[in-house]
Amino acid sequence: MADQKKMVEDITSMDEDFAKWYTDICRKAELIEYTSVKGCMVIRPYGYAIWENIQKILDGKFKELGHENVCMPMFIPESLLQKEKDHVEGFAPEVAWVTHGGNDPLEERLCVRPTSETLFCEHYANIIHSHRDLPKLYNQWVSVVRWEKTTRPFLRSREFLWQEGHTIHATAEEAIAETEQMLNVYADFCEQELAMPVVRGQKTESDKFAGAVSTYAIEALMHDGKALQAGTSHYFGDGFAKAFGIQYQSKENKLEYPHQTSWGMTTRLIGAIIMTHGDDNGLVLPPAVAPIQVVIIPVAQHKEGVLEKANELKALLSKNFRVKLDDSDNSPGWKYSEYEMKGVPVRLEIGPRDIEAGQCVLVTRHNREKAVVSLDNLEAEIENKLKEVHDGLWQKAYENRERRTYKCTSMDEIKAAISENGDGFVKAMWCGDEACEDKVKEETGVGSRCIPFDQENISDTCVCCGKPAKHMVMWGNAY
Repeated sequence: MADQKKMVEDITSMDEDFAKWYTDICRKAELIEYTSVKGCMVIRPYGYAIWENIQKILDGKFKELGHENVCMPMFIPESLLQKEKDHVEGFAPEVAWVTHGGNDPLEERLCVRPTSETLFCEHYANIIHSHRDLPKLYNQWVSVVRWEKTTRPFLRSREFLWQEGHTIHATAEEAIAETEQMLNVYADFCEQELAMPVVRGQKTESDKFAGAVSTYAIEALMHDGKALQAGTSHYFGDGFAKAFGIQYQSKENKLEYPHQTSWGMTTRLIGAIIMTHGDDNGLVLPPAVAPIQVVIIPVAQHKEGVLEKANELKALLSKNFRVKLDDSDNSPGWKYSEYEMKGVPVRLEIGPRDIEAGQCVLVTRHNREKAVVSLDNLEAEIENKLKEVHDGLWQKAYENRERRTYKCTSMDEIKAAISENGDGFVKAMWCGDEACEDKVKEETGVGSRCIPFDQENISDTCVCCGKPAKHMVMWGNAY
């Protein structure tokens, strides 16, 4: 037939070319499309639906903790950005500038928001006067622009979507507690909703956020052994408050500087999901964020009663699950491949014989196992299968991380571990000297990812210089 739809295209094997496999999935699963603006992408409906589910879950968690959503401008005057020296220097190479309004040159350049600390600070200076005005617990869902030289869908694009939380507190203790709390919110979300194990830790001084006193991060390990920073939380102390003249009158009638935090997660989480859980058949989505949790495929749908029963099941299941019924004229085989490609956690197949027997077939995406189940207890069976998928994804990702985590006591051991086993996390001790951190990266190729909160004593001496060690560091190559 001239209008017969093409069968789902093959995906490059991840073992053959992991980068090509990744971009194949991004396009063939209809998550993104490229545009005429270099480094920017269209997030297509299916990709955006994943982000909407991430957003819905996280937004609920933030609001439970008392955070409110706001929206700051997307433009920052250059003079405002310049108020915090370390901050502006950190972002200068990535900033995009607006120099004209229409045909007229602007009196002052405007930076297209790479992050919003300076905007929040200007706002705080206008609204905070007393201890009664604190704390302010804000968050915004926006896009930001960073002029990256090398881009890849979701992982690193010039414009991307994110949430950025910004809070301001009377004391350092409150702000530090907020910084730690939000990192744990992120970590729990990755593990409980995305089935993605993460390492919680603190960034080294050389790797912390520009203008921060300390930066905490969660690091995940992708299928190919490279690390991905999945979320960050920053404690700013009172440095921004002093730079922007933010003061409040304390209960003791003294003028004090408040303490600030910021924290964020981005659409790179979608890239993390792809690279943690995907396989050679396409996406494999955690049920919590899958746009379609159950797809119903009617078999021999031209026969009497099949579509009617499929619609009846859709109506039943849609009360508690995100369900799609595919009653198109494509063959069942095409549909099986299509929804495997799209990573739908559970496929429900039903045909005339199944209807007669009061049953259906459920297929779980992560392992492609089939189970014949009674229609009488279908909702509970679906619930169990979705949990099976989540648990199976978690176990596979956890085993991959453990298999690719190496304990090393010298740089030679690091080089041997990476050479023999491929990329992964390296646990090794560090004296705290930035020169040693740089030398490890230079000689072994792996950089510091974080200082894990859960410390281990791999040895008593620095992996580089042999001096007494201060921390166990997680090292690795990263996206």
